[in-house]
Amino acid sequence: MNLNRLKNIATKCIMLSLGTILMVSCKEASKTQEKSKPNVILIMVDDEGYGDVGALGNKNINTPNIDALHAQSTRFTDYHVSPTCAPTRAAIMTGHHNYRTGVFFTIKGRSLILERETTMAQIFKENGYNTAMFGKWHLGDNYPFRPQDKGFDEVLMNNGGGVGQTMDYWNNDYFDDTYVHNGEFKKFEGYCTDVWFENAKEYIGKQKDQPFFCYLSTNAAHSPYWVDDKYSDPYKNNDEIPNAAFYGMITNVDENIGKLVEYLKSIDLMDNTILIFTTDNGSAAGNKMGEGQDRLDGFVAKGNNAGMRGVKASMYEGGHRVPLFIHWKDGGINVGRDIDALTAHYDVLPTLIDLCGLKVKEDLKFDGSSLVPLMNGDDSNFEDRIVYVNTQFSTDPVPWKRTALMHKNWRLVEGTELYNLDTDPEQRTNLADQYPEKVQEYKEAYDKWWAEISPTFVEKPYFIIGNKAENPTTLYCHDWHTDTFTPWKQDHIREGQVNNGFWRVKAEEAGTYTIKLRRWPVESHLALGAKASVRPALEGTSVTPSKKGKALKIVNSRIKIQNIEMSKEVDLDAEYVEYQVELEKGETHLQTWFTLDDKTEIGAYYATIEKI
Repeated sequence: MNLNRLKNIATKCIMLSLGTILMVSCKEASKTQEKSKPNVILIMVDDEGYGDVGALGNKNINTPNIDALHAQSTRFTDYHVSPTCAPTRAAIMTGHHNYRTGVFFTIKGRSLILERETTMAQIFKENGYNTAMFGKWHLGDNYPFRPQDKGFDEVLMNNGGGVGQTMDYWNNDYFDDTYVHNGEFKKFEGYCTDVWFENAKEYIGKQKDQPFFCYLSTNAAHSPYWVDDKYSDPYKNNDEIPNAAFYGMITNVDENIGKLVEYLKSIDLMDNTILIFTTDNGSAAGNKMGEGQDRLDGFVAKGNNAGMRGVKASMYEGGHRVPLFIHWKDGGINVGRDIDALTAHYDVLPTLIDLCGLKVKEDLKFDGSSLVPLMNGDDSNFEDRIVYVNTQFSTDPVPWKRTALMHKNWRLVEGTELYNLDTDPEQRTNLADQYPEKVQEYKEAYDKWWAEISPTFVEKPYFIIGNKAENPTTLYCHDWHTDTFTPWKQDHIREGQVNNGFWRVKAEEAGTYTIKLRRWPVESHLALGAKASVRPALEGTSVTPSKKGKALKIVNSRIKIQNIEMSKEVDLDAEYVEYQVELEKGETHLQTWFTLDDKTEIGAYYATIEKI
């Protein structure tokens, strides 16, 4: 081999080696850059109010870990959410007022987030984050509303708004229950809150070398108030505590938060993790009203509500002012500090986009604003802002219904009651007659806002049937559109509640579909004429027996969808009555009927639809 050839070979080898080194270096640099992005854990506790935290003035509740986080966080003391669960979750997930997302109630098909909405998880995913959620979603349990349809890579959840609700797995009772894991039912051992946190830690351990967004959303302390006696016993026989089990559930959440923080420290992730603690509405059971007072909107006589009027679902302050703590040591947010500016749930997503340096599409606009300027001492964007919060017990929005307008320390409730929190924090004295010009000013502001947002109400959420993402699809009476009562929990099914409504559905494709009408859920394997056995109490816990099941003598069934109306006699020994229909592509309504032997008509509580 000649000398020149040897030189050429040597040169190529050196260049190849340098190229390999450079490639490895680039990969390592990229990996380091990815790792420097902060992780995000958003903890959302259900139904815990501002006054249900030790550090916020409750001397009877034991929350040492939440208190420790409070001591090392930036705290927003005038932070507001919607007065009920699903609307708050929609606003936090999207940075939009819940009206804009299609979510303004917890049942009747109005807890379903519109398909067009972009969620926090989708934005994080588009920016290279892995995404996961554990616990309560409550924005739809069918395609296209599920967490996995809205940007989450890993999902472990209970269906519906709480354990024991209509779409929850039959006979779940918080202990050793069956949940939905990545679209499939799976049984887990342990108490629900422990399951969420333990699985979240397992997920975090696997993702610790790449940035992640983890939404840890507990169904505690929502009713029913079921927990191990070891958590509720310390609160019993105390006249100042309205509900020992409710406090016990919060103490269990607190214990799990402490374990999560210690785990993050043990794997060296605590410092570069943005840890957020908040709740979804005012206290559900931490207070009792005085004699003769309205159970939602009255004045608290027992418990701790931080001096506020109203509880969960109330348009008064106690219904929607809740804790918000943000901690991030590497970002310099690790010192106890209060910010008193008026802030809201739809500010959370813009804040995380700002803190994490996330890129978003140019056409994506938010109703909220980043809280980072406030953290940096600039309140110019918040000094004169108006915030609207509401919840509606109806299928279509109504102006001013259960709505609070907030501006500085002024509150206009339902357009008729005006309060100044500076002089009247309990909202006892209506000042509307004394300040008619201010009422008029606020009503004009509301009218302008309503005119801007109400056109979005035209778009309705539809269950999509015949899509490979979920075929078959089971619909639940919880989501009936109706102007009256809808059976939203399993005890209503057991009792055979008399009611009906329709589902909004959209056929993805024209074709042949089967529709199976059931009185009992699929997993129960109960016949149409069966009487469900009583789910028992659990010794050593506050779990109580279910109500007794009632057998219904169903003699006939009927369906109406598109231009099709069909009826069939019912075999009470079968689990369902089945129809086969030819559907056109497009949006429609599905309504079902069961006729009882006494001519009473109810809807089929469950309908399974499959494109064949």
